[in-house]
Amino acid sequence: MESITKATVLDASEILSLQKLAYVSEAELYGNYDIEPLKQSVSDIEKTFDDHLVLKYVDNGKIVGSVKAYETEGTCFIGKLMVHPDFQNRGIGKKLMKEIEQLFSDCRYELFTGSKSTKNISFYEKLGYKGFKEQRLDREETIFLFMEKQTVRTCTGHSQNPY
Repeated sequence: MESITKATVLDASEILSLQKLAYVSEAELYGNYDIEPLKQSVSDIEKTFDDHLVLKYVDNGKIVGSVKAYETEGTCFIGKLMVHPDFQNRGIGKKLMKEIEQLFSDCRYELFTGSKSTKNISFYEKLGYKGFKEQRLDREETIFLFMEKQTVRTCTGHSQNPY
């Protein structure tokens, strides 16, 4: 059975394990295994729950996908969309993105991905996102492509759990 539900801090360890699996391909692409997603701890993931809505995609009792988001001043910032490598190309990432966009309806959406991550860029473009700037973050050497998706109305995002 498959479902998308709100993750809780009790899921932090399993989400971290998924994150480490999912981000190896990014590390390989850049030849850099010192990227932030591979260095984070369970404590780092637990802190995410303080100010983000974190969703999990569960398949037969196992978390195989996740995404997080928060809204401020009409922009929904989406991060750490990840799908277990064995479950990729099955529509899980798309379902997670659609769920976030429904929960934070009528926002401007913003996210970033590595500028060399052509598969990710293509995925987000198919969902209506467009690149608007490239920038290096202080935490690592990777150049990131920031992407956005505009909506017409004002954001009605949920700061609390809608589940």
